[in-house]
Amino acid sequence: MMKKIFSIAVFAALLSVGCSDDCVSSRAIQTVVPERPAGQTDMVAYAAPAIDTVRVGFIGLGMRGPGAVERFIHIPGTKIVALCDLLPGNVAKCQKMLEKAGLPAAAEYSGSEEAWQELCQRNDIDLVYIATDWKHHAIMGVYAMEQGKHVAIEVPSAMTLDEIWALINTSERTRKHCMQLENCVYDFFEMNTLHMAQQGVFGEILHVEGSYIHNLKEFWPYYWNNWRLEYNQEHRGDVYATHGMGPACQLLDMHRGDRMTTLVSMDTKAVNGPAYIEETTGQAPESFANGDHTMTMIRTQKGKTIHIQHDVVTPRPYSRMYQLTGTKGFANKYPVEGYALEADQLSSDEMPDHENLSAHGFLSPEQQDVLVEKYMHPIIREVGDMARAVGGHGGMDFIMDYRLVYCLRNGLPLDMDVYDLAEWCCLAPLSALSIENGSAPVEVPDFTRGAWNRVKGFRHAFAE
Repeated sequence: MMKKIFSIAVFAALLSVGCSDDCVSSRAIQTVVPERPAGQTDMVAYAAPAIDTVRVGFIGLGMRGPGAVERFIHIPGTKIVALCDLLPGNVAKCQKMLEKAGLPAAAEYSGSEEAWQELCQRNDIDLVYIATDWKHHAIMGVYAMEQGKHVAIEVPSAMTLDEIWALINTSERTRKHCMQLENCVYDFFEMNTLHMAQQGVFGEILHVEGSYIHNLKEFWPYYWNNWRLEYNQEHRGDVYATHGMGPACQLLDMHRGDRMTTLVSMDTKAVNGPAYIEETTGQAPESFANGDHTMTMIRTQKGKTIHIQHDVVTPRPYSRMYQLTGTKGFANKYPVEGYALEADQLSSDEMPDHENLSAHGFLSPEQQDVLVEKYMHPIIREVGDMARAVGGHGGMDFIMDYRLVYCLRNGLPLDMDVYDLAEWCCLAPLSALSIENGSAPVEVPDFTRGAWNRVKGFRHAFAE
């Protein structure tokens, strides 16, 4: 069991009208940032030695794991060495994928709660790919790094501050990558919009929004031992924030020139969650912690704002919200994809019907096609067609895995480091802390411990 790294020191006070940013920060709930252990250095922009063939072991082959195995079959420069799941049948299904693809059989681990440790102890694995339930993510990630492996962990990779700091400290100490498998930063609209933002199309970005709004009623029965519904029943706050946080933080260069400083969260009462339990079991639960809808507002060091929402029980249509507001333009993905720009953002020889280009409404479909073609992300241009063919949430899962392997093979910094993991996962404990203290402001720790401003701007790394 992971040792407690720190204790939470809490102090809250009402904010006075007209209070400055410094005043808000000084009156916010704080959590202890543990000192970096002696001899350790940060992992910002860290590049491990290149690996010619990335040898992979997969842990967790229930819902997300089999898709990952299938995708790795199509990624050059990889070898699937080992497969692990508590249920032998799940391992057997993935083994058949390898057989169908004409690949060698992988070593099998199953049947016990400790089988995954044997996989991590192998000396012929470079990367451990973890796709289990949330409760095991951080424990497995720490252990795998201690065994000398890079790790890629499904979302959310950590649910508590103790787990977050354990992953950070272990990654720093072992000099092993710890990447969160956040697929939504690789969706086509998000990547193309990010590239536009990096080229200044939207001016200075001031506000971004993201969410996970997805009614899981039909999915609850398929989670092993009901773990996901039980987690929502037992925990308040935004317990699944990373799909919205990832794209938002990349747009705002989090720990690459800016950092989150303060958040405030609130939620509705719990209605549909407990109603589902009563409907399916015949007995109303004594308690249900997670509100039907949770909202979090975040402020950054440079005065930008982020709005994140979580809702998995109401009949709202699926949405990750994904929206940005800049000084020169606007982008929106849900429920309708669109861009709005000031007329001077594109020249008349590039944009059809240039005279009608107006920030008061979305560009026409023809105008948007021209915009996307001009600013298509290099990664989308390179592997977009292959990603669509292989699949995985329309291709974004494939791009995520492809980029992970590409960076490892070329000795490049990963697209997402352990501090991205920390920043995107920290909403689970910090939003709960805010809500449980009357929606009080909460300081967001500097998980880089001082290195957040060393790199200027988020960029994907490419081999020369």
